[in-house]
Amino acid sequence: MRAFPVLRLACVAGLLLLASVPTLRAQPQVAPAAPPAPPVAPVDSALQSEMLRLLDALPAQSSMHALHVPSGRTVAVRADQLMSTMSVIKIPIMVQAYRDAEAGRLRLDERHTIREEDLRGGSGLLQRFAVGLAPTMRDLIDQMIITSDNTATDMILARVGKDRVNASLQALGFRDTRVIHTIGDFFRLLQAAYDPQRASWSDVQVFRARPPADISVATMTETRYRFTADAAMWLGSTTAREMNAMLRGIMTASYANREHSDAMLRHLRGQFYNSRLPATLRYASGVTVSHKTGDFPPISGSDVGIIDYPGGPIVISVFTNSNRGDFAVLEATIGRIAARLVEVWK
Repeated sequence: MRAFPVLRLACVAGLLLLASVPTLRAQPQVAPAAPPAPPVAPVDSALQSEMLRLLDALPAQSSMHALHVPSGRTVAVRADQLMSTMSVIKIPIMVQAYRDAEAGRLRLDERHTIREEDLRGGSGLLQRFAVGLAPTMRDLIDQMIITSDNTATDMILARVGKDRVNASLQALGFRDTRVIHTIGDFFRLLQAAYDPQRASWSDVQVFRARPPADISVATMTETRYRFTADAAMWLGSTTAREMNAMLRGIMTASYANREHSDAMLRHLRGQFYNSRLPATLRYASGVTVSHKTGDFPPISGSDVGIIDYPGGPIVISVFTNSNRGDFAVLEATIGRIAARLVEVWK
């Protein structure tokens, strides 16, 4: 049993952490808020050194931020370094959709018919169905998160507006978290990196694209590395600290009411891809992981989420970019990080 002074310190730390979570309830005419303040909380130095060793063993750019909510203890490894999000950027898109639903700008049960020009390659299931399917907005949000569906993502982004998502992020005080490209534009730019003549291709042409016949596998792989290393080509940008602040905001219903915030958490809890944060934890009794992956194998593999367990929760964001090593090792390392935090932060 912990002594009462420690409990009081944990409560104070918790209140300070809640105060640092950005809120989306600012009015449009209010000047942009200051960037999110670093949490006023004790750093777990021994655990931070261990996490640093694990991340530095990867031949990749890496960063992480983790917060043990009950005690306020943190681990921060390059937590303010700008990172490519890949599909993690779908979290702020989800937040905007629920904000719009709450404001009456969109109905979660409104249906959108999928056309051929809406189809996107990469992750997701909707591209495999015949065109003409008419999922609800709620269905699209769910697929965007749980299967990281790219078709669903661009349909939602077209509905809520990329510029509006970024304006909300700026008003929140998120200095580094931005949607940079739609999925369609990202893949078009990648095709143009293979062959500049593809820069003017339509969405249908990009979706149907195959690698140029005259490009070797080695050349194509190196082109992908150079492409993803250019921040102007990223799908989105963020930092581990900012993404953790966003997750805390969802938990505390700072961006939408409790009903809609719980809906967002359910989407995250339904995530299909479990080879990173939940790699071993998903077999542990009493542990659930609500999370969102982001990757471009083997170059980038990230995972952010909320780990609920007796003694938790933990909010954690781990990003890797420009990986030159074994992608399976990268995924396993993220899983080891999560399991070790749960083991120590009881």
